[in-house]
Amino acid sequence: METTTQQKPQQTQNITIALATETDLEAILALQKLAYQSEAQRYNDFDLPPLRQTLEEIQADFARMAFFKATAGERIVGSVRGYAKDGTCYIGRLIVHPDVQNRGIGTRLMQTLEQHFDTVQRFELFTGHKSEPALHLYHKLGYREFKRQDMPTHTIVFLEKI
Repeated sequence: METTTQQKPQQTQNITIALATETDLEAILALQKLAYQSEAQRYNDFDLPPLRQTLEEIQADFARMAFFKATAGERIVGSVRGYAKDGTCYIGRLIVHPDVQNRGIGTRLMQTLEQHFDTVQRFELFTGHKSEPALHLYHKLGYREFKRQDMPTHTIVFLEKI
């Protein structure tokens, strides 16, 4: 008789990380709006900028930033974006589909972005003070808090990695 034990998946198999193309932007924007629902609920603020972003705005971001995507087959399940200025890479909107979170996809996206911008001296990003999963991931990847900014519904935590 076989017994099976349920284990939390450590990695998602067959995930590919690559530079996104302009044709991916509509899917990335839809995923962004889905992924940020948990943040909106966490802060009781459904007017967060990632939820309001339009296709035209993400296209403008694409023109000045490197976008990476995580795909499972043809389906985009994650994304992150960033740009370099004055020796710092500014990272934005790390998103992973809720169905595949906690399986290493966010870590792989961040590592790929960091490798892409391997000539900068510093990486910077921000998240909300109650965003424990994100804060945990960023600390695990070596990011340290250096500043806080109070907003009407939450506090923004700025993190850096040298």
